Amino acid sequence: MVDTATENRLSFFPGNEPSPSAEAVGFRFGAKGTHTSRTMMFEELQDVLAAAPADARRQDYASAIIEGNCLFKPTASTRRLTNQRLGELYGMDLSLPMFRVLRRLWDLESDGHRLLALLSSIARDPLLAATAPAIIFLPVNAELQRDAVRTALQAVVGGRLSDSTLDKVCRNAASTWSQSGHLEGRTFKKRRLVHPTAGAAAFAIYLAHAAGFRGAEIFSSPWLRLLDCDPSRARQLALDAKRIGLIDLRMAGDVVELNISRLDPYSAKV
Repeated sequence: MVDTATENRLSFFPGNEPSPSAEAVGFRFGAKGTHTSRTMMFEELQDVLAAAPADARRQDYASAIIEGNCLFKPTASTRRLTNQRLGELYGMDLSLPMFRVLRRLWDLESDGHRLLALLSSIARDPLLAATAPAIIFLPVNAELQRDAVRTALQAVVGGRLSDSTLDKVCRNAASTWSQSGHLEGRTFKKRRLVHPTAGAAAFAIYLAHAAGFRGAEIFSSPWLRLLDCDPSRARQLALDAKRIGLIDLRMAGDVVELNISRLDPYSAKV
């Protein structure tokens, strides 16, 4: 875990500025986010990806949710809204590089699903990303204080959200962090360490690279911190990802040569 005394906020982009390639990869920006109304919808994501093949297109996912009702929603309007929200958080579209990588890693290993979902949600929902410092720097076994989440959120959004909307985002975000495994408990939520897989680490490395981090700084970036990895653990997981053919990596001291092209096998087909 990162010592809470060393830092009280996370910058998901070097110098707080998004890289030019981030949006093209699938990042979303702005003052709005899905967590004003929903959580990261892990169970829905899990079910819809199970209902559609790996080569499904955006319309195929929409059809499975709306016409096929694979998520067993009671009304057509609820099905359409669920399709919209899942698209906001995950893209659900092979034309988006981020979703192509997510889908490949999802099918590769089941143990990393929750962290894959969290990483995508952080990249695509600025409101959820804003709550991250309140969770990541919370000591293990410490109880989450709702005011800390609200303060972290306000530091990013300022006065753009009403008090009632802020409260709703805080509740939904706390639920998301519970779904990811970072929090445990219902009424009183306490911090727990997560245990990332090589696939989850590969996705975090992919997102860190897309965000503009390079070389050894990737391993100390907030994207790996989301997995409760210090730089040493991040390097080990990166080597594990290399061993199973997800990335190409060479390390010699502080010199890191990284190639992430293996993560996107559909790049030449879409």
